[in-house]
Amino acid sequence: MDLNADLGEGFGRWTLTEDDALLTCVTSANVACGFHAGDPSVMRRVCDTAAARGVRIGAQVSYRDLAGFGRRAMDVPAAELTSEIAYQIGALRVFAEAAGSTVTYVKPHGALYNRTVRDDEQAAAVVAGVLLAGGRPAVLGLPGSRLLAHAREAGLTAVEEAFADRAYTPRGTLVPRGDEGAVVHDADEVVRRSVGMAVERAVTGADGGRIPVEARSLCVHGDTPGAAALARRVREALEDAGVTVKAFV
Repeated sequence: MDLNADLGEGFGRWTLTEDDALLTCVTSANVACGFHAGDPSVMRRVCDTAAARGVRIGAQVSYRDLAGFGRRAMDVPAAELTSEIAYQIGALRVFAEAAGSTVTYVKPHGALYNRTVRDDEQAAAVVAGVLLAGGRPAVLGLPGSRLLAHAREAGLTAVEEAFADRAYTPRGTLVPRGDEGAVVHDADEVVRRSVGMAVERAVTGADGGRIPVEARSLCVHGDTPGAAALARRVREALEDAGVTVKAFV
């Protein structure tokens, strides 16, 4: 099982994610590319550290929404979104390659991630942006999403992802962040859910029912308080359960 986290979510004097600490335990780093967070200095620093530690670098692309942290619903024309996705990947690739690595995958963030679960036009626009940027990186997304379907149709590697600290609806989608209980705050419960998704391939949904989970990567959100310590606990628990923790590419 791959273990990923959102990193580089800050800019200028403002910081949010515990980048250095998280890069000691995750295997893949979803690096903010400047549209919901991140700036050139932050992107370069995270890429340098990730490359030095053998952590895979992924472009976490989003709507252009710094004020809303990329979590506000937006209607962006498909052609414009395609260009913006390619722009973000290209910006990160400069720093990844300068560090001796590359961008090995792309993962949408926030509102864009959720939109591409069901919206064919936006999902296709994201994949078109990945292709425009070149390099044919993998695409990380929710199992059963239109994003992964379009990625497969384009001949890209599609990687299913699960979330350690988010609640699931009975349909296997994420409970909207505005709803009560959308984020799982109890660290012990996050660890239990993580092991369950990796070993039993299932998770308990918000309604109490069991939901099948087929995933090759597990996400711990970098903006969760104490994220680094939580990610370390999740990794140790996975390894104790006999799960090999390694990057999917």
